[in-house]
Amino acid sequence: MYKITVIVPVYNSETYLRDSLESIVHQTMKLDDIEVIMVDDCSTDKSTEIMDEYTNKYKNFVSIKMNKNHEVAGTARNEGMKKATGKYLMFIDSDDLYVENACEIMYNAIEQKNADFIIGNYVNMDYDGNKWEHPIFDQEKYQDFKLSITDYDKSFFILNSAVWNKIFRRDFVEKNNIQFLEGVPAEDAYFTNSCFMKAENVYYISTPMYYYRQRSTNNSTQSVSFHCSRDYFDKINRAYRAIYESFKANGYIRFYRYTYAKNMSYMLYKFIDSTLMTDEERVQVLKDMQWFYKLSVTLKVPAAQKCQTMIINKILEEDYEEAVNYCKIVADIRTFLPKEIRENLARPDAKMYHEVGKYNEEY
Repeated sequence: MYKITVIVPVYNSETYLRDSLESIVHQTMKLDDIEVIMVDDCSTDKSTEIMDEYTNKYKNFVSIKMNKNHEVAGTARNEGMKKATGKYLMFIDSDDLYVENACEIMYNAIEQKNADFIIGNYVNMDYDGNKWEHPIFDQEKYQDFKLSITDYDKSFFILNSAVWNKIFRRDFVEKNNIQFLEGVPAEDAYFTNSCFMKAENVYYISTPMYYYRQRSTNNSTQSVSFHCSRDYFDKINRAYRAIYESFKANGYIRFYRYTYAKNMSYMLYKFIDSTLMTDEERVQVLKDMQWFYKLSVTLKVPAAQKCQTMIINKILEEDYEEAVNYCKIVADIRTFLPKEIRENLARPDAKMYHEVGKYNEEY
């Protein structure tokens, strides 16, 4: 049995795929201990040729080629998990990179702590590979700790939705029949939150494990037409409904409120920053997602900033045209902000989680 299976969803990634795979090849962990399953989602570039190159060169590299494009990585990751034989599961997007000792550190941590999964810190980089100066999670403020679904100060901030900065015990995932949503974005948020609700032991490591390439108009798991278009928001609306229903079915609405705080802020800025919709399409998206923004009142979850509050109030009043106008103003202001500030605005901080926590007993 391999120690780790690394699953790589691939879609039109020829520019970065080789670098991504090389970051696995050059891990400090012995390569023979790592199984690499590459799942191609009907790429039209030379991605499959690169996959074949590695399959021919390394006995532990496996290529799976699907016969239908699914636009997002959920189906590819599920297919990869079906074939996995490693004791643990890790994931990497085909335009990102592992830190050279990521597999070794994550493996040792999950073994020593007997954890269901481990979360690692990570560093953003731009599309040219220039790495940001600081990791996403402040290493002084957030040192290594055990997460708890009742911890509102740190756990819900550290529990980002991505799967690529984590390692999961495969038998834990299989025992609980946890899979990715298919055909929609936020498929990893559904997976990660499902794991968190079922897990007994989850730990965070402050050491950066991963380099995440900031997405442009195209990336390894989404086609251009899907990226932040009307179609994107229609599908993420379905995904967010599934996440909400999952928390409700498991009796964790109290804790969903913290996940919702992150999702609300993230989604609103995603909508604000989108340039691929007409005003009419924007209005329809807000109408379709009004149920989601109504939860801010139902669950007593405040918006992260005053500008968000103003927009949400207009959505709740069904004054969608004015909400769109407010979004345009905020979008213009955001173009003048440094990228790290824009990124941080989309993530609630511990202070906001304290505000959410004031009403815990009601849920």
